[in-house]
Amino acid sequence: MNQHHLIKTGCKINLGLNVVERRTDGYHNLQTIFYPVPLFDELTIRESEDEDVLIWGGNPLEGDVQDNLVLRAVRLLRQEGFSVPPLNIDLKKVIPSGAGLGGGSSDAACMVTTLARLYDLPLSEEQMELLVGKLGADCPFFINPRPLYAEGIGDVFTPISLNLSGWYLMLVKPEVYVSTREAYAGVHPHMPAYSLLETIKLPVGQWVGRMVNDFEESIFSNHPLLAEIKQELYRQGAAYASMSGSGSTIFGLFRSRPNCEQVFADHFTFVCQL
Repeated sequence: MNQHHLIKTGCKINLGLNVVERRTDGYHNLQTIFYPVPLFDELTIRESEDEDVLIWGGNPLEGDVQDNLVLRAVRLLRQEGFSVPPLNIDLKKVIPSGAGLGGGSSDAACMVTTLARLYDLPLSEEQMELLVGKLGADCPFFINPRPLYAEGIGDVFTPISLNLSGWYLMLVKPEVYVSTREAYAGVHPHMPAYSLLETIKLPVGQWVGRMVNDFEESIFSNHPLLAEIKQELYRQGAAYASMSGSGSTIFGLFRSRPNCEQVFADHFTFVCQL
């Protein structure tokens, strides 16, 4: 592989997120629905002379490069005994970081699927999911992104027949950072009042009050701006709005295209038709 290969890596939103119990290993069991979103990072890869090089937005990545998920994915393949040459990797980030959208996880998973294809690595979809699961709980989703019901720590998948085609999605990501530690510190595990699998059978407008993100209560208390964004999305006509993951992206689902980017001019926004 001497030529460049361009990969587009998408992201996801969480439709509902229920933290149902604390596990004996310190993690939490969840119930959520992953839904793929066509907002993409771009990875350009080509073979390198002698070592892996990761370029981030035109600049060599600063900090601990070796801890980046993209390079960890490459090393993981080698550790499993697969022959992968040194690579030059150019990462153009479009998906906001720390957003609850899984951008970093997507980049890592797509590196694995791409390298498996380019170098004919004998890996099944299931094997790749198990492999990237070592990098993060939501990485396996991005091996074959499609609507999924997730349990366990967010890594036990059940395909679902949920089709939001025709709906418009708006993402709003302010400059608010919510750490995973902060998110879990304020949550009280419990079984949800309404089953997600039952709720998604209802019209989207009836999800309000039934489909909830358990992280919202404490995170909104600590970061009122997020609650304000959610309420503004409803004022702008969203049929349903919620925080994705542990934040800090708030999304809204609309029947027609929302034209309210100027309302959120201080924040990152993205609008698409699903």
